[in-house]
Amino acid sequence: MSTISTTDVTWFFACKTTDVPTNGGVCVKYKDEQIALFYFTRSDTWYATQNLCPHRRQMALSRGMTGTHAGEPKVACPFHKKTFSLKDGRCLTDEHECALTVYPVRIEDDRVYIGVNAY
Repeated sequence: MSTISTTDVTWFFACKTTDVPTNGGVCVKYKDEQIALFYFTRSDTWYATQNLCPHRRQMALSRGMTGTHAGEPKVACPFHKKTFSLKDGRCLTDEHECALTVYPVRIEDDRVYIGVNAY
């Protein structure tokens, strides 16, 4: 695992771009964290969130159904169908539900890096 630290964010190498299914997700691990990584082909956009669904506390979001809701990229938990924004993590199906942690993603030379809090 390679990491690059800046003042606020540590960028770690998550995987190669070819490791992520088109319009789908994978789970990557950084230290003790599981992070769901998604790639939307149509917009050529990458998103990363916690993998833990806050509704029932299961590590499942990387296997969730992706799509859009009123133009907002989203993921739905494969077990409970709670839907979350991939941009800011808020729950789109219940405003009182917990939000997801989201992480910045950058691509360099077909390598995917995810930014986590520097600690």
